Amino acid sequence: MRVLNYLELSSRLRGGMVTATKQQRAALAKTDVEVVTSPWKGDHPIAAVEYELRGRGGFREYDVAHCNLVGPGSLAVARHAKRNDIPLVLHAHVTGEDFAESFRGSNYIAGPLKQYLKWFYSQADLVLCPSEYTKGVLDSYPVDAPVRPVSNGVDTGSLAGYETFREETRERFDLDGVVVFAVGEVFERKGLTMFCELAQETDYDFAWFGSYEEGPQASTTVKQWTENPPANVTFTGWMDDKRAAFGAGDVYLFPAKVENQGIAVLEAMACGKAVVLRDIPVFREFYTDGEDCLMCSTHEEFREAVDRLAADPDLRKRLGENAQETAAEHSLERVGERLVEAYEDVSVSVENEVTSD
Repeated sequence: MRVLNYLELSSRLRGGMVTATKQQRAALAKTDVEVVTSPWKGDHPIAAVEYELRGRGGFREYDVAHCNLVGPGSLAVARHAKRNDIPLVLHAHVTGEDFAESFRGSNYIAGPLKQYLKWFYSQADLVLCPSEYTKGVLDSYPVDAPVRPVSNGVDTGSLAGYETFREETRERFDLDGVVVFAVGEVFERKGLTMFCELAQETDYDFAWFGSYEEGPQASTTVKQWTENPPANVTFTGWMDDKRAAFGAGDVYLFPAKVENQGIAVLEAMACGKAVVLRDIPVFREFYTDGEDCLMCSTHEEFREAVDRLAADPDLRKRLGENAQETAAEHSLERVGERLVEAYEDVSVSVENEVTSD
C-alpha cells in the first residue's frame, strides 16, 4: 500500500503537529506501508501546475491520502482524492477549542474556525484524532464522517541520552535545585499564567523550554509574562534539541486548559519525570492521578503538588517509573499498527461505495 502522509507548510511549522506527523512516518516505517510525503509531482505546487498544464497530471499516485493540516494544499489533495475515488483520511490536530488562547485574536477566530473545520473534516472518508476527548469535540460540531481516535504516540528513540544534557543545560540557563519545567510553545491555553503565578509563590527555578511569539501576533498574556517574567522563571525560546529540556528538568508542570493529547506530556513520562497536570477529561482518559501523575484543579492543589514533589524524591521516582510504563503503551509500533488498520478499513469502505454505485 502506498500512502500519502502530507503536512503542508512543514518547513514553516513548529510544535506538536510537526512532531505528530514525524511520529506517524516513523511508525509507518516499521510497517509494509510505503510513505509519500508530498502529493505534488516535482515536490512543489508550482511544479505540479506545470505538469498539469502539459497534460501529465500534477498529483503523484498513491492508494490513500492522509492529510495533517487544514489549509489550501490539504484542500486540494482532498478534492483530488474525492474526484478519483482515493480514500481520504484527515487528521484532526486542530479544533476551535484548542486554537483559542493561542495567538492574538485567536479567541475571535475560534468560532468561525469551528465552522470551517466542520465542513473540512466532513469531506473525509475517515477522520483520525488523538483522543476520545477530541472525538467528542468533533462529534459535537458535528463532523459528518467516521471519527477514530489514534494516539499520537511517543518516539522514545528521539529522547535517548537526555540525561547527558543535564549539567550543560542547567549551567546554560542558570538553573539549580529542583527545576519545575514545561516543554512546547508558550500559550495561555497551556497554562502560562498558572505556571508563572506558582513560580512567584515559590523559590524553585521554573523553566519553560519552547518558542514564543514576540511580534504583533503574540497575545497580550504571552507578551506580559515573557517580557517581564518572575525572577525565578526562564523562558528559553526555541530549543534545537528537546533532550536538553527533559534532561534539565525534574518536575514537569503542565496546567493546560485544553489539549487534544499532549505529546510533550508523554515525552516527559518516557523520560521518567514526575508530572503535574490539570484535571481535565483528556488527561483522565490516559493517566491516573496518584499513579503516573498528580492531577490538580485549583491553584492551591497545584501549589501543594509542586511542593510535595520538590520535597519528596521518592515520590518523584515512583511517579516517574510508573509514567514510563504508561508511555510505553503509546509506542510507535502500536501507532503504526493502528494507522495501517485505519488505511485498510477506509480502503475497503471506499471500494465498497464505488462498487455499489
